[in-house]
Amino acid sequence: MLYPNYTKHVHEFLGSTKVKESHTHRFAGVTSEGILLANGRHKHRFSTNTDFFEDHHHRISGITGVDINVGNGRHIHFALLRTTRNDNHTHLYRLAVLIDNPSGKI
Repeated sequence: MLYPNYTKHVHEFLGSTKVKESHTHRFAGVTSEGILLANGRHKHRFSTNTDFFEDHHHRISGITGVDINVGNGRHIHFALLRTTRNDNHTHLYRLAVLIDNPSGKI
């Protein structure tokens, strides 16, 4: 659903957590539509669970950084945040969104 002040696109995202207690977690998902900023740039919300390791997983959620132009009218976003606390620990993680409109003209 498109809301006022949102852009008409989403991104796939993926990433891995940093090592904590000798393990990592992986995650993937799709962002919200872009949230327009006053300066004309935008960010996206994201939220998903990581994979399981032994008896636990973590929740990741947040807002990406602003759009980063990669040429030909395309862009990406990044985020660096921390997971929820589960099994008495958290993980730092980096999230990278995939390029918008990957099947569009090159």
